[in-house]
Amino acid sequence: MAVPHVTAGSRSSRTALLAMTCLGQFMVLLDNTIVGAALPDMRDRLHTGMTGLQWIVDAYVLMVAMLLLSGGVFADRFGRKRVYLAGVAVFTAASVLCGLAPSLGWLVAGRVLQGIGAAALSPASLALLAAAYPAPHERVKAIGLWAGFSGIGLAAGPVAGGLLTDAFGWPAVFLVNLPVGVALLVLGGRGLGETRNPEAPAIDVPGTLLSVLWVGALTYGLIEGGARGWTSPVIVGSLAAAVVLLCVFVAVEARRVAPMLPPRLFRRRQFTVSHTAMVVVGFALMGASFFFSQFFVYVQGSSILRAGLQTLPVSLAMVVVSPYAGRLAVRHGFRLVVTAGLALAGLGLLALGTVHADTGYGNMWWRLGAVGAGFALAMSPLTGAAVLAVGPQEGGLASGVSSATRQIGAVLGVAVLGAVVRARQSGGASFETGLDSAFLVAGCVTLATAVLTGLWLTATGPAEAGARPRRSTERTAATARRETP
Repeated sequence: MAVPHVTAGSRSSRTALLAMTCLGQFMVLLDNTIVGAALPDMRDRLHTGMTGLQWIVDAYVLMVAMLLLSGGVFADRFGRKRVYLAGVAVFTAASVLCGLAPSLGWLVAGRVLQGIGAAALSPASLALLAAAYPAPHERVKAIGLWAGFSGIGLAAGPVAGGLLTDAFGWPAVFLVNLPVGVALLVLGGRGLGETRNPEAPAIDVPGTLLSVLWVGALTYGLIEGGARGWTSPVIVGSLAAAVVLLCVFVAVEARRVAPMLPPRLFRRRQFTVSHTAMVVVGFALMGASFFFSQFFVYVQGSSILRAGLQTLPVSLAMVVVSPYAGRLAVRHGFRLVVTAGLALAGLGLLALGTVHADTGYGNMWWRLGAVGAGFALAMSPLTGAAVLAVGPQEGGLASGVSSATRQIGAVLGVAVLGAVVRARQSGGASFETGLDSAFLVAGCVTLATAVLTGLWLTATGPAEAGARPRRSTERTAATARRETP
């Protein structure tokens, strides 16, 4: 049977494109949560400890965080179909490498490649959708479905991970990507039409490399510091290198004509506050999620399958609440919704910091649900606030930066909260006590950020912003007249 050629034309072709891009994004998002359910089995079968598990998670998230913005530029410049299929191919091959990895080192290498594939696949899939649905109202619906599949991937991860790991062991959580990836390559190669943006900016190679290096050096220092000692020359050198590389990155970006991350954007308070809060969302959500399955397995003695089911309230709450977050921001403004969401998530994390081995699940699920619902309330309005803080031409960049900063926060969350647990254990505390401390730290950081957004994030929502363009245009025109010689 012939596969229809997908362009921006017929309804059937666009439906096929929508299905392929949604399935690709589903695969990427599923990988974010499915691996968490398999961490206890990886720990036992690979004979690794906390440091090894942190690298399994952060090797993937680090590459996604640092290459996400460049992936979108690559797609626009070299062809969205080409970059999408390349991302699918790399992600699928890397998944096979992970599933067949004989050691921790091979698994981490596979995770790095998975991150590279995801950083190409995800923005290219969204760019394909935007090109296929030029009408704004149709594009909004298509992106809504795309985002909905992302939510389903997040929600399905813990259950799918528990089922696969319980039946076949941890390699199955990676090998499940193989049939999906092969199907996407076959259907996409024959059916997708190529689109590109001839006016896309040049690739910021120095900025991309420096961003990978400075965040990588910081991550190495934070993860390995607990094992090697914080005064070890290697750790001190790694953290010092991270600071130097960050300064070089800022200096290089300030001098480039088309930087991947224009420093001038951070002079705008709303942009800076929203992205600072997005870093904390990634930090607290991913950092805490890293320990959920481990808590149920190692502290409460659950099976891997049961632990996967027990963590489900977090992702389910996010799927249920996320569609309403934007509507609430339209009605009540960014400040109220974001601050309320961060406060709810912070209180949920503090409540998790008081649980023990004998805490019944009836007194656990609502704490997990509060964390998921709170962060779901905050994420969409934070992205909206960042987009409205810049001009219309830079909206895509602001959205991409929001995703990248959330991923950077996730990298730091796994590293820092893991260091908290190890520090408590090295002081003689139990693993359970270390987890409680990590949850409490995440909760305090989240509540402090709620205070920040309550004081400094704009109260204006999308509805009010949309009502002001005429006045803004008139003011700009008047300023131009005054400044014209």
